[in-house]
Amino acid sequence: MKTLTTPLAANRAHRLIQHIQALPVDRVWLVIGLVLLALAALDRSQLPATLTFIGRASWNTFGFLLLSVGLTAYAKASGVDNLISRAFSGPPLLAVVSAALMGALSPFCSCGVIPIIVALLAMGVPLAPVMAFWLASPLMDPSMFVMTSATLGLEFAVAKTVIAIGIGLAGGLGAYVLTRQGWITDVLKEGVGNGGCAGSKIRSPKAVVWAFWKEPARVSTALASFKTNALFLVKWLLLAFALESLMVAYLPRDLIAQVAGGTGFLPVLLATLVGIPSYLNGYAALPLVSGLMEQGLSQGASMAFLVAGGVTSLPAAMAVWAVARGRVFAAYLGLAFIGALTSGVLFGLWKG
Repeated sequence: MKTLTTPLAANRAHRLIQHIQALPVDRVWLVIGLVLLALAALDRSQLPATLTFIGRASWNTFGFLLLSVGLTAYAKASGVDNLISRAFSGPPLLAVVSAALMGALSPFCSCGVIPIIVALLAMGVPLAPVMAFWLASPLMDPSMFVMTSATLGLEFAVAKTVIAIGIGLAGGLGAYVLTRQGWITDVLKEGVGNGGCAGSKIRSPKAVVWAFWKEPARVSTALASFKTNALFLVKWLLLAFALESLMVAYLPRDLIAQVAGGTGFLPVLLATLVGIPSYLNGYAALPLVSGLMEQGLSQGASMAFLVAGGVTSLPAAMAVWAVARGRVFAAYLGLAFIGALTSGVLFGLWKG
């Protein structure tokens, strides 16, 4: 009897797995649901805090998401995307410089900038200026400058501003070289924007119809673009915010001080490695870094940690992985790491 029922049970389990795999359930939504179910089973007290965190973060980025998706839909339906892409396709150095300066003034965090980046790439804007904006934007803006000056001092704020522009310039030029050398061709994954190579090539000229709503076919194009991009970005940002809440709840606040204490190059390297995957809201990080410096964390390591956590984080990296191809993702992480490490070393030498 045992030898008969065991294969039968195995066959049933196999069929059940096949049925589950055949269900039209998106894996990202499934992971979000599993995260919430795990919290409900293992730490029920954290579940309301996580849901509140997700709701607050979603509300804070809703305007940026709506604007970027709406602009992408309008640009695609009207044909103005070709004009925008051509405007960014001038002299590469000038485009990169402009994007880095614009990024240093824009109020986006490492997750909030993702919808804007997708919109730009989907319009056909070249990767080099987009990468410059991408890396510089989360690091500094006018209000961040004021708060950094008040918390860490004017010299630290000025240095971080220079670093933000420098990382944007270096990242943009690095992306330009990688693109020119053929290492990066297609930028966006298939189905993001309007196809895999939407962000790597300038589209052929076409007529611009500003009042596209007068043509039913263009209205259908706009609605389809809006729906596809909105659903795609919403699910990945929700997953990112869920992971952010868990990192805030369970990672010790003094982890960086424990790992990267001391002086010299090694603490800067360790601070960069810890900072890149960490969730680090730019404003909330300021008193944290101030406290770490009082505990003995060096100036260079503090800057490296602040820059690394600002440019990217595990949730932001997941969002990039969702929309960009593997080589773009690798370039994004590599340029962010090199920029944070270099900024920490140089600032440490300056203060030393």
